[in-house]
Amino acid sequence: MTSKNWLAQALSQALTKPLTHLVNLDQPLDFEGYVQAGGYIGATKALTQLTPKEVLAIVSDSGLKGRGGAGFPTGMKWSCVPALQEQSNQAQPSYLICNGDEMEPGTFKDRYLLEGVPQQLIEAMIIASYTISADKAFLFLRGEYQLAATRLQQAIDQAYENNWLGKNIQGTNYQLDLYLHTSAGRYICGEETALINALEGKRAIPRAKPPFPQVSGLFGKPTVVNNVETLSNLPHILKHGSQWFKDLSPHSDPGTKMYSACGQVKNPGVWELPMGVTIRELLYDYAGGMKEGVKLKGLLPGGASTDFLVEQHLDTPMDFDSIAKAGSRLGTGGLIVLDDKHCPVAMVLNLLRFFAQESCGWCTPCRDGTPWAVEILTRIEQGKGSLADMAQLADLCDFMWLGKTHCALAPGAVEPLKSAMRYFKDDFEQHIELGCCPYQSNSNEQQQESQGVQPELAKRVTAGVNQGGENDE
Repeated sequence: MTSKNWLAQALSQALTKPLTHLVNLDQPLDFEGYVQAGGYIGATKALTQLTPKEVLAIVSDSGLKGRGGAGFPTGMKWSCVPALQEQSNQAQPSYLICNGDEMEPGTFKDRYLLEGVPQQLIEAMIIASYTISADKAFLFLRGEYQLAATRLQQAIDQAYENNWLGKNIQGTNYQLDLYLHTSAGRYICGEETALINALEGKRAIPRAKPPFPQVSGLFGKPTVVNNVETLSNLPHILKHGSQWFKDLSPHSDPGTKMYSACGQVKNPGVWELPMGVTIRELLYDYAGGMKEGVKLKGLLPGGASTDFLVEQHLDTPMDFDSIAKAGSRLGTGGLIVLDDKHCPVAMVLNLLRFFAQESCGWCTPCRDGTPWAVEILTRIEQGKGSLADMAQLADLCDFMWLGKTHCALAPGAVEPLKSAMRYFKDDFEQHIELGCCPYQSNSNEQQQESQGVQPELAKRVTAGVNQGGENDE
């Protein structure tokens, strides 16, 4: 497809796929190309026709919610900045931070936008910065996203060259400097106050709230932290209006959402779809269904720190309220799919190892609880566990739950664990009763059968190894 034909097809989807219609991973649009495709119309309207409070009113009316996982209303978050409150006589300098760290396992939606249409995010950050009276903005980027860093810096440089950054932007009195900051790399930086500490050059530890960042954040100034996908909606809301944004979805949550799927599916990927597409539609219509020879056992609907859902939940709409009623969280909207041939205990153990490593170590439940859970799960997975270990894991889930930790890392870490113990309890008990991982035994049997060993002999060999207290894992 020629460049001209690609752009024509892209523009035909501008009203239905606003976030991704201009994505080009091979060669993203430069400044001139982005402007020709309709870019900076929203920013022009904001800076030349609207006051910050009028922009806030449009964003609030659109119903835009945070796409980083929490789903907090964007307009409400911005309204807490002193410059936007009615009692403020004049604007106080503030900061905008775009969170592009994206270290949630199973999540890769922001990377798609960062690499494929970087100019869109720059325009979005200009709109948000203008609204909250920020004269400095920071793009906090995951350190491993090196290609995204290169393309974003090029987009920032081009914005400066064309007077969309710097002093007197487009002839107005507004000025903004935008800085790209690549992270040293910690999962905890996804928490906004830990990110702020990291940006200040401090240890990435979440701060106590209040005060909230909107009042006292980066260097003690009012600060707003928004996710890449959240901000990327702004140019289109300003361009087409809040009612258009609400009409994109038939559900209570407006707009579109970047959904993704990975794991044992035929077609892993990321798609922009109306808010509220069902899990079944996402899994089978877009991700292609399960791979040959396997069946669905369960899935995490919003990245690694969400509760498992199972087949009975497939018709649940993927919006914030519906997923919550089903017993999980929408999170980042990234499905991690588990099939019936892989061990759920091993999967949860793998996730807990990650969270234990990424704990900032500030509070006891997270610092000591996550490694403790890893120790118990390792024992169970190796066939050395007991029913008392199951009770201990249940106690740990309560010990590390919301309200008992400094931030949400530990509660997020135990969400897949406690839900796995609920939906896959038999798998945990089989590990204990058999003295081995039953999935590993099946794997050994298949391997030995393929090498000419009779199934009955394979079973006896496997049983003999397990009775001896040894395990291949």
